[in-house]
Amino acid sequence: MTVLILTSPQDITADMVVGKLHERGVPLVRLDPADLPGEADMSAEYVKGDFHCFLSTQGRMVSSRALSSIWMRRPGEPAAHAPEPSAWLSAETGQALYGMLYSTTARWMNHPQPAARARHKPWQLRFAHHSGFAVPPTVITTFPRVAEEFAAQYGQVVVKSLSGPPRAEPPVALPTTLLDPGTDFTGVAAGPTLLQQYVPKRADIRLTCVGGRLFAARKLSAPGQVDGRYGETGRLWEPAEVPERIARGVRDYTDLAGLAYAAFDFAEDAEGVWWFLECNQGGQFGFVEVETGQPIAEAVAAWLAPPSPPGRA
Repeated sequence: MTVLILTSPQDITADMVVGKLHERGVPLVRLDPADLPGEADMSAEYVKGDFHCFLSTQGRMVSSRALSSIWMRRPGEPAAHAPEPSAWLSAETGQALYGMLYSTTARWMNHPQPAARARHKPWQLRFAHHSGFAVPPTVITTFPRVAEEFAAQYGQVVVKSLSGPPRAEPPVALPTTLLDPGTDFTGVAAGPTLLQQYVPKRADIRLTCVGGRLFAARKLSAPGQVDGRYGETGRLWEPAEVPERIARGVRDYTDLAGLAYAAFDFAEDAEGVWWFLECNQGGQFGFVEVETGQPIAEAVAAWLAPPSPPGRA
């Protein structure tokens, strides 16, 4: 049985898992949808109620009948590398590729449909509450008056992006920012703005969930640090114990979201409370594994690998 990995060639995190799958002797095919058509090929037949498909790339071929699992890692836009790319060709190729893969019996990490829903921060906030996490008071609005009243009520407030930095060359940094008292909120009318009560933190927490296995890492924050992604603290990520309440919340959240893999970010305050910030359904884990030694890549490989036949360890 074969594992299909959908990602770009530059994905170093995927390389870590590929190495673990090779150690296990698990056949795999790595495909960037951007290479289809051209560098990769596909074919699917739907005849008399039966279905069969093939994918071919870099001299490797996989059949739907031999496909055990699919890792949706960091795939490129379908047909992006085609000789004559276009929005229409990308739509056609995406329909063909993903419609074909949806027709298989392979299990996904993560299936694109629930993953797309779980990518939305407003959805995350709602289900973080349902899962029992502590969530900072938040508002998403285009009404300047609402933003003003929110800031007046909660005092220190941060503004953050809903969708992440815009795609641009050179890349644009868009850190979570603590707003000054008396900030003018008239600009909120120009686009949906996410405001959240600031959580003074002593540490950032990254918790990676792989098929129910939990790997938590903790990194001490610099005094007054707002966004843990930016600015050096001189500290490394270290393994952290997962409180039972958090473990229950993570499992409830991933069950509700339909995710086999998820990377949670929390802010730990001075009293040790873990405040939910977001959940990335495709978040990186390589930097955590390198600094903590936690076997996250091995856990991903173990989940993707087909089960051992009866009687074999």
